[in-house]
Amino acid sequence: MPDTPNRILTTHAGSLPRPHSLVSLLTARYSGSAIETQALAQAVEAASRAVIKQQIEAGLDIINNGEMGRESFFTYLQHRMSGFGGTGTRPIMADLLRYPGSLERRRQAMGSDERVDLLKAPKAIGPVRYVNPTPIEQECRQLQALLKEREGRFQAGFMSAPSPGIIAAGMQNEHYENLELYIQAIAEALQTEYRAIAAAGLILQIDAPDLALERHTLFQDKPLEDFLAFVRLVAAAINQALEGIPPEQVRLHVCWGNYEGPHDSDVPLEDIWPDVSQIKAGTIMLSLANPRHAHEYHLFKDPAFLGDRRLIAGVIETTTNYVEHPLVVADRIERIAQTVGDPHRILAGPDCGFETAAGSKMVVEQVVWAKLRSLTEGAAIASQRLFG
Repeated sequence: MPDTPNRILTTHAGSLPRPHSLVSLLTARYSGSAIETQALAQAVEAASRAVIKQQIEAGLDIINNGEMGRESFFTYLQHRMSGFGGTGTRPIMADLLRYPGSLERRRQAMGSDERVDLLKAPKAIGPVRYVNPTPIEQECRQLQALLKEREGRFQAGFMSAPSPGIIAAGMQNEHYENLELYIQAIAEALQTEYRAIAAAGLILQIDAPDLALERHTLFQDKPLEDFLAFVRLVAAAINQALEGIPPEQVRLHVCWGNYEGPHDSDVPLEDIWPDVSQIKAGTIMLSLANPRHAHEYHLFKDPAFLGDRRLIAGVIETTTNYVEHPLVVADRIERIAQTVGDPHRILAGPDCGFETAAGSKMVVEQVVWAKLRSLTEGAAIASQRLFG
């Protein structure tokens, strides 16, 4: 991760709004329809170039391709790995079941337009292996080339990849004897993805909502200890997949689900941290803007809690169309930095992505960019206060 000693750097969590024409192609491929490969490639390149330009214009420091070529933040791997097929049924989050009106509101918010439904992802029906490294290699080369066009206008590039746990939770197992064997197979396969990103000189972001979200999804009817055993299993699998990659090149994104809902079934950060903190990532990205977890920055009063990691603090909400005032953003950054005790270890970003699956947009596109401009403006204010 780059280190700029005199200001708070800004970034985002990976996914950004895709143009409708690209969403149509991605959803068609997700549903199994035949599409023109060249048309998809051209649409992805054009959308990636445009979104890089928009990130720079918004003032972001650490940027990516917006995940333009991916149908979602984890199911895209069905096109790179063997073993997936059919359609599974993902459990609905416990808080939405407790408040049926919230579930209906979520359905209405998603609308009836084309979108990738992550509650109906493919299943593991055979051995999971990484059989086609060409797409990740091409994606890395394309991002490198597009970033070179804007050289000097940003600090660094990153690329995301899912944790083995979110694949195992979101893409049901109908092949392996148990969940542990399934996760181990995914982790072994993911080494190809992780290493390709790191070898390209990009920051590797591991998207691991499973480390918090699955408490009220896959494990909603089970004891807390069963869920924590899953977290330990996933943490060990991530470390296995990260072998040989320097921790300073890795950032870990943990969240409780990027959806508007009560979230009163969320597991506290304090409960999962002893196991999450074992993952060999030099930077942790946490949701600290939403109303359910905004208070958890207090945990950083204990220097041992964060340890020697850097923190990307979520200071922009990703499920509401409110545009945070830059002074609100600055206040959030400042109090988190003061609690950690060293502003050099703080970066600022949103809580999560803005289109984690193609077509699933809770925040309208124009508002997304207004939010990200507020993020960078607020970070500039906070930098002045913290560094002078």
